[in-house]
Amino acid sequence: MEDEGRLSEAAGRAIHSEAAEVVVSVVSAREVAIKRAAGKLQVPDDFARRVSEEGYRWLPVGLEHALAAGALPLHHRDPFDRVLIAQAGREGLTIVTSDPMIERYDVTVLPAR
Repeated sequence: MEDEGRLSEAAGRAIHSEAAEVVVSVVSAREVAIKRAAGKLQVPDDFARRVSEEGYRWLPVGLEHALAAGALPLHHRDPFDRVLIAQAGREGLTIVTSDPMIERYDVTVLPAR
């Protein structure tokens, strides 16, 4: 929402493009909440509302995502990143990430940095 120079130019352009449909997984919301509670991330109290107001679409985790995450090769062991990878694969989405391990999967990745 506020990249503060943390996103690559290409990622920033893609996210802020009028043609882009930005999808945010509820898994990412969980990670934001955990990091916020631990004091590792500052986000506004109304984070979820602001995501929706930006026109971004929330993507729930469905059974097909959970099963696909479990079937992925073990290149990446973080269970929440594996769900994100499965969601991207099943939904035909691009993942914006700075995690190079995600590139080992059959998903489209846009480097965040």
